[in-house]
Parts: sequence; structure tokens; C-alpha cells
Amino acid sequence: MSSVSSSPARSGKIEEPKRPREGAGILEIDPWLSPFEDALVERHERAESWLRTLDETEGGIANFSLGYKHFGFHVLENGDIVYREWAPNAVEAHLIGDFNYWDRSTHAMTRNSLGVWEITLGAVNGAPAIPHNSKVKLCLTLPNGAKVDRIPAWITRVTQDLSVSPVYDAVFWNPPEKYIWKNEHIDRASRRPASAKIYEAHVGISTAEQRVGTYKEFTRDTLPRIHKLGYNVIQLMAIMEHAYYASFGYQVTSFFAASSRYGTPEDLKELIDEAHKLGMMVLLDVVHSHACKNVLDGLNMFDGTDYQYFHSGPKGHHSLWDSRLFDYGKHEVLRFLLSNLRFYIDEYHFDGFRFDGVTSMLYTHHGIGAGFSGGYHEYFGDDKVDRDAINYLILANYMVHKLDPSIITIAEDVSGMPGLCISSDLGGVGFDYRLAMAIPDMWIKLLKETRDDDWDMGKIVFELTNRRYKEKTVAYAESHDQALVGDKTIAFWLMDKEMYTNMSVLSPLTPVIDRGISLHKLIRLITHTLGGEAYLNFEGNEFGHPEWLDFPRDGNGNSFWYARRQWNVLDDDLLRYKFLNEFDRAMQTTEGPYGWLHADPAYVSLKHEVDKVIVFERANLLFIFNFHPVQSFADYRVGIQIPGEYKVVLDTDEKCFGGHGRIDHNSRYFTTPFIWNGRDNFLQVYSKYKQTSNLIES
Repeated sequence: MSSVSSSPARSGKIEEPKRPREGAGILEIDPWLSPFEDALVERHERAESWLRTLDETEGGIANFSLGYKHFGFHVLENGDIVYREWAPNAVEAHLIGDFNYWDRSTHAMTRNSLGVWEITLGAVNGAPAIPHNSKVKLCLTLPNGAKVDRIPAWITRVTQDLSVSPVYDAVFWNPPEKYIWKNEHIDRASRRPASAKIYEAHVGISTAEQRVGTYKEFTRDTLPRIHKLGYNVIQLMAIMEHAYYASFGYQVTSFFAASSRYGTPEDLKELIDEAHKLGMMVLLDVVHSHACKNVLDGLNMFDGTDYQYFHSGPKGHHSLWDSRLFDYGKHEVLRFLLSNLRFYIDEYHFDGFRFDGVTSMLYTHHGIGAGFSGGYHEYFGDDKVDRDAINYLILANYMVHKLDPSIITIAEDVSGMPGLCISSDLGGVGFDYRLAMAIPDMWIKLLKETRDDDWDMGKIVFELTNRRYKEKTVAYAESHDQALVGDKTIAFWLMDKEMYTNMSVLSPLTPVIDRGISLHKLIRLITHTLGGEAYLNFEGNEFGHPEWLDFPRDGNGNSFWYARRQWNVLDDDLLRYKFLNEFDRAMQTTEGPYGWLHADPAYVSLKHEVDKVIVFERANLLFIFNFHPVQSFADYRVGIQIPGEYKVVLDTDEKCFGGHGRIDHNSRYFTTPFIWNGRDNFLQVYSKYKQTSNLIES
């Protein structure tokens, strides 16, 4: 006797594919994550649980993020001042300042059951009892009887007088005339670009003079330059107040205070307002990955404990950055950080955030001594990931996008965490973009270690296209990291000392300068066109800024020589920097009508290791890159899918870009219906060494 079993197909039944559980929809994008479905679902459920808790206890996450309207100093309509501060370990609290001659006994605060201290100062003759722009502090009495003075955690203005002390002073900021926004009618959705072209800038270094630049100077002098180049997003660094100027803004002491080094809060608002008028979005480089360890003017040991805002003990200390690490699992820490984001959106009209140090947040090892091979086991497990930090990032992205879907968030992550730029509904973290941090490392490594003849076209293409499906990436050839002292910019790696002697158009074009200008353009263009869905440039690198970036410090005699942008070399018509600047402008503006950044990923048809040629199509454009150091090719055959007549629309060899003008832009290129390099057609072009042509169908 035998039995025969029918297959589902034979029996007429078709099994429906198993659908991922709620919170693991990313599996439909990347099935290789299936072994980690439980972790994805747990991540989603954890965030949902927090959202439910906030709905029940705080009136929802949007209301929760308005903590800045409750804590800190607030002037009521009748002139009264209300001040609140969370300091649960303190047994007494007094408000002191210029207004009461720093008397620690006159203005006692009252405490509620949650450790929040509060005081109301009645108006004096209808005016606030604390004068505008006067100094204040919080005096706390600790359980051991010690009295400590603290900068209020939610203060919106702090100032530093280095001639007296490096320690900041808290300032009660209540100007008689509030800033009136002039361009609120230009809504954020209309300014959000399909193709984000980001200009990373630092207000303090934006002057050519040897000093700290100002918000007003940036508005007057730098904004027009950025706009003329064709960038549509500005990413401002070092805005959140930081005690040490040379930290580049990454050792934050007062999270709600815009840096007073550059001017007043109203000056910063004017800068952002003017950028909006020019149609640009403005992002804040936000530092929520750690905090400065300063006690006198920071959050560290605020109420006498090391665990109020941070993890206690070694877990709360970043060994490389020598800074404190937040405890993202605490209710009040989440209120502080989410409200910090909301504050910059509401008060300063920032359009989004570049989150610094996300890799450090994601993992319990903070990326220290850990390599990432791409194996998915590296991204999951309680022994590796910080679930509380991931939850905070999910809540942060959810909150800001719920406020306005047009807000942009960018993650600085080197690890390649899957789902970082996927909606939290699908098991992701919810960022809009991630930085392609491996790309600049590749370019610098090539320039430092490899002869032009030995560049590997396949590896270049791999690095430029190695990004996660459906997760948008910001590509860049170099950022501020590569400009810092100890490294060199791409221009300096290419041309080095000859930048001092041979950049004049009156001097002969040396082989070093010719190669440097050519490769500077090729590297930026192939990164722009192949490397991602957005593009970033650090201030000054667009024109090959000479030298490096080094802030005043003891090691350099507190010199500002390298802590500035030398716009003078760009504005000098006799110097070749103008050619690189003009090419960068052409690159940004040419992208506009074709939109290759927001188009589907490119189809690469050729990576020729001998010819050193890369060919790809994107957004109906054909890109031909010849990286060969000396070899040009006549009638070079390249594949193309769409038949027709083609013309040149951008050519790195144009004379206005410092090239030699060897490509005839009046020429037309006709396809031949013959399969070549996997494409249905081919055309033939003149491919000049170290040169690029972009072709489009007529």
C-alpha cells in the first residue's frame, strides 16, 4: 500500500507568503533580516509603549516635547517671572544673581514630589524683577550640606569672558523687542528640496579675518555665496553652546543656548530668516550623543549626583571623548532631549537636524575598538546595542516628523545599521538620510597611498554604490573631518606646497596643479552623481581651500590663522581657485533640471581597469569618467540604453573650470543599435584623460 501527498500547487491551493509581524515590515525590503525579526518587533513595541505612556501621562509626545515652555525662565504677561528646574537630589534651592546681589538666602525655591524646584518672582512696578541681560545662577544645597552653584540647565543664553574665566555665565535674556520673522509665509514644504545639496558651515570660521566671525557677517557675506553656488540646505555646526572653541562644537555645555561667540539669539534668527528668504533649509548639527563633562557650567554632577542626566560610573563616561553619556531610558532625560529639538524648531525655525555621533549612541561599545564587516549579527543583541538610545532616536524622529513631515533628519553613523533610514512603523529608526562616511575615507586613502595608475575602478564604484536599498544616503568627498589639523583636504593632498606658488593664472600651469584641479573636479562629480541621494560639501572645500583647519589653542599659540576661510584667494581673479568654485556651481545648478540625486540609482555599464574609465547612466544622463593619468581615447565606445541623439551638458575640461577646452560642445553623438556592455545601444565619444563628460539626449 502506498500513499501520495498532493503539493499545494497540485491540490489547487497556493500558500500565501508569510507576512512580517507588525514592526518588522523592513523584512519585505531586506529578507536577510528575518533571523532578527524578534529584535525588530521588540524595538517597535518598545517605542510604541513609550508613546502610549506619554499619551497617558504627558498628553502625548508633542506636548511632552514642549518642556522648554515649562522649565527654565518664563516671563508672564503681568511681568512675573517663573523659574523651574529639575534637581531631585538637592534638599534646598535658591535663585541668585545680579538682581539680588547674589544673596543665597533671599529667593528660596519650593520642591514638588518629582524633584522639580520652582519660584515665582513678582513684577516690580509692572516690570520683571530680573533685568534683561543680567547674570543668574542656581544655588543648590546637597544632602551633605554642601552648597553648589549651577548654570540653569534650560538657560537660553550664556556668555564667556576669557579675560576673567573660561567658565560660562548664565544670562537672563528678555529683550524688550522680540525678533519678528519676515519670511514665515515661505512654508517649509515649499523649501524642502527633492535633491538635497547641503553646505556644511561654521559661523565662527566664516570670516577671512583672524578672529571669530559673527551671525550677522555670515548673513551678509556667506549666505549669498552659498545661494549663488546652488546649494539648497545649510548645515550649521557649533551652534549649541560649547565651552571650548576648538572642540568644533562637540562638547556642549548649555543645550538650549545658541553660542554667544557669534552674536545674539536675534542675530541667529535673522540668519535663518534670510536663508529661508533665499529658499534654503537650515539644519542644526545637534549633539545628543554625549555632553561636556564640565561641572561648573555644564550638566555634569548638576544636582550632586553623576546619574541625574547620565549613566552612573564608567557606563556614563566616553573614554575617547572624555565626556558624559546620557541615560536615554530616563523619563526626564527624554523630556530634556526631545524638548531641545522642539525648542530649536519652534524658537529658531530650524528645518531639521544632523545628529552627531549616532554610532556611539547605537552601541554599548560606542564603536570603540569595534569593526563593522556588514554581518547582521553585529547590529543586534543586548550585548551590542543600546536599546534605550535606539528608542530615543526613534521617538525623536517620530516627534519631529509628526510636527512637520518636511523636517529633515540625518544620521552620522559609520556602522551601516540596517533600517536607520526606514520608518519606525516598519522596524526602522526613522531618519531621512545617513552620511556615506566611507566615501571620503576612500578618497583620502587613495590619494595618500595609491598611484593614479593603480586606482581600482571597481573598488571606487563599489564604495560609491555600497548603500542600503531604500535608505537614502548623503554622499560627500570630504567634510570638516578631513579639513582638521592632522589631515589634509583633497585639494591639499593633490597639490600640497604648489598651492602656495603655482595657483596664479600668470604662472605656468604645472603638472601638479593641472592634475590637482582635474582630479578635484572628477572626485567631486562622481561622488555627486553616483554616491547617494543627497550631496554635502564643507565650507570652502568647493574651491579647494588651501591648508587645513585648526582652532586657536595652546598648541598653536592661540592663533586664528587656520581658523578662518580665506575667501580672498577665491575672490582674486588672478588665482585658479575661481575655476574650482565655478565648477562646483555648475555641478549644483546642472543637477537641478535633471534631478539625478533623487533619481533611481545609477546603472553602471563599465568599470575598465586598464583604460581607467567608468560609465553609468542616471536620470537619463550618461556619465563618462576617464581617470587615466595620461591616456585619452578617440571614438571610445560606450553602452547606453535609450537610443537617440546626444549632446554634452557638463564637461570638466571646459576652460571656465580650469580645463583645456578639448571637447567640442557643438558636437552631436548618435547611438547605434548594437548591444554593448549590457546596453541596447552604443555611441562613440572622445574621452580625454582626467576628464568627464555628461551627455543627455537632445
